[in-house]
Amino acid sequence: MTEDPLERIEREERERKEKKGPRTIMTVLAIVAGVLALVLGYLLYQRNTLVKELEVEKADLAQQMVQLQSDFSNLSSDYETINHQLDTSREQVAMLIDKLSRTEATNRAKIRQYEKELGTLRAIMKGYIVQIDSLNTLNKRLTADAAAARREAAESRRVSEELTQQVENLSEQVNAGKVLKARAIALNAHYNNDKVGDRHSRVRYMVANLTLLENNIADKGPVRIYARVKDPEGVLLLNGESVEFTVNGLTLQATASREVDYEGQEVDMSIYINDTGEFVKGIYTLEVYSDKSLLGRAECLLR
Repeated sequence: MTEDPLERIEREERERKEKKGPRTIMTVLAIVAGVLALVLGYLLYQRNTLVKELEVEKADLAQQMVQLQSDFSNLSSDYETINHQLDTSREQVAMLIDKLSRTEATNRAKIRQYEKELGTLRAIMKGYIVQIDSLNTLNKRLTADAAAARREAAESRRVSEELTQQVENLSEQVNAGKVLKARAIALNAHYNNDKVGDRHSRVRYMVANLTLLENNIADKGPVRIYARVKDPEGVLLLNGESVEFTVNGLTLQATASREVDYEGQEVDMSIYINDTGEFVKGIYTLEVYSDKSLLGRAECLLR
């Protein structure tokens, strides 16, 4: 039976459409799959890049920790307390390095936490350095002060063993901060016309001059100052007004003395040495005392 041409055309068109539908779907699916593959590839690339960056960041952090560990190892002091603290900090650094090694680079929260802990340990180490430097500086200063004190003590012993003994005995009994001190101690010879001179044949009297220094914590009120003058032979000059006084349990005789009203401020004063007989050539020595200490010495040469 012959097929009608119109029916044949319609049948072929239907068959063509039926075949075209599945091909179109496959084409679309293929395109979608390709796009997804590209997206997935890009995401994998981005992830790998990020992982590498995090690995580099972790490696850098580990290097910083190792450097800090080395810095702590090289840090030491002469003080037991600080050394104990350093040991504790070294243990903390070692534990931090161990924790970092067991942590994945992708665990950013932990990595940030370790960075903060590293910063804290760095600050602690800087504090140790400042503390150790300060203590070393203080120790050097104290050592220098001690050496200076020893030199001063040695010089005092060379001046006079007797004076050293008196100073040592005095220092054991009195508060050093309250002891009166003096400056500008001098012994001058005077002629009849009150002129200062050094001709022994013309000298008629001597004057011991000094200045009591300011001391706000010293006892206020009347203070008696004693002058002991010895001739070139070491004999103490005496007159009818000579008095005895006691310093640290030691009784001494003074050539002359004078009482002044001391209120903690500087006081200039003079003690006259007269009526002691004729003066001879040589060096006269002066020792000035308060009732608690030796204030100082001076000399006067007569020709």
